[in-house]
Amino acid sequence: HGDDHGDRESAADVPFTIVDRAGKAHAVTAKAGDNLMYFAHKLQAENPAIVIEGACEASLACSTCHVILSSQHFDVLDEPSEQEDDMLDMAPCLSATSRLSCQIVLKPELAGMTVSLPKFTRNFYVDGHVPEPH
Repeated sequence: HGDDHGDRESAADVPFTIVDRAGKAHAVTAKAGDNLMYFAHKLQAENPAIVIEGACEASLACSTCHVILSSQHFDVLDEPSEQEDDMLDMAPCLSATSRLSCQIVLKPELAGMTVSLPKFTRNFYVDGHVPEPH
């Protein structure tokens, strides 16, 4: 065991806000390097209002992890891939700052962002399939 805490222990905190489907804001803190979708899955156990489905488990085959980012933070991210754009085209409640949360790796420059969950998502992957967080 010793003193080896790994890189994650020294990763920078990334505080931000998730706005659930009912419009309630939740202040959260992740670590730089965390995947936004998987981070939200971990939060869901303690806060059931933070629901990001992720039906295809980050394989870019659905849009159920669609989120809407604050505009100033949207521009910090790399451009979405063509595959992500294709999936976003099928997402309901699409906005100019929509992204798939499975494609967002948190970094210090995203501190202070607001991540809003759309009012609903549509699961074209498998009706009724809800993956369990790993």
